[in-house]
Amino acid sequence: MGYDWNAMSYQEVKAAGKGAIVFVLGMVFVFLILAAQYESWSLPFSVLLGTPFAVFGAMLGLWLCRQVDPSYVNNIFAQIGILTLVGLAAKNSILIVEFARMKVHGGAPLLEGTLEAAKLRFRPILMTAFAFILGVVPLVLAKGAGAQGRKVMGMSVFAGMAMATVIGVLLVPMLFVLVERLSRRGEPTVPPSGASGEQSQSVGNHG
Repeated sequence: MGYDWNAMSYQEVKAAGKGAIVFVLGMVFVFLILAAQYESWSLPFSVLLGTPFAVFGAMLGLWLCRQVDPSYVNNIFAQIGILTLVGLAAKNSILIVEFARMKVHGGAPLLEGTLEAAKLRFRPILMTAFAFILGVVPLVLAKGAGAQGRKVMGMSVFAGMAMATVIGVLLVPMLFVLVERLSRRGEPTVPPSGASGEQSQSVGNHG
């Protein structure tokens, strides 16, 4: 005779300690997909650099709830929520980065184009983000059988998405400008056509 873990408890024990590996793999896959979509190795960094703020918000929310209820632990349900935040935080960043990239490629200066893109996408980002945040409130307030797993998952996603929305809207444009300047460092600067024409004309007159 003996005893062993079974069903959901067995899955939790088997998945213990693998949350970091799954999170890193999720980041790698999202990075590769964005690199293929934008045909750039530098642009995905400006999208994914906002993800740590979402993870920090999830851990902070769980820690604050654990001060009241010790059952709010970093278990498999919380790790699933944190993995979900990778895509959700990237989605908010893409809304800004995509428009900023279009503005810059259209000839706008880097800083001005990024600020204009951030202003244009500010309202859509808040609308979609708060729609999702309010959508997980039933998970946070769950009751009944199996409610604790839903509450832990809901709190991690709720707090992480709130943090990513508040901080990401401010930091993603800055990260985009920083990454673009670093990626373009060392590239030759091409003067505007008008300036080059005036320069050649002045040289001709001087000759």
